[in-house]
Amino acid sequence: MSTSIRLKRFGSKKRPYYRLVVIDSRAARDSRSIEEVGFYHPIEEESKQVVLKEDRIKEWIAKGAQPSAVVRKILNKHNITVERSPKE
Repeated sequence: MSTSIRLKRFGSKKRPYYRLVVIDSRAARDSRSIEEVGFYHPIEEESKQVVLKEDRIKEWIAKGAQPSAVVRKILNKHNITVERSPKE
């Protein structure tokens, strides 16, 4: 099973917040996830926007989980390096 780390949307209309989740890459955006590894609140102030479980994210990346483009940007902003796969 190939896994990916991507955003899962929550919140009301025009007030979104997201959870960073490890999920089967073939599953729909809001389907059941394997594990939650962080939160992203784009409307909050800068210090409260992102909460990450760095150790779990690094462990899943080591197992082969591929982050989505937006998640990759969030991780790079917080100094969690992610190697790009050859197919990207």
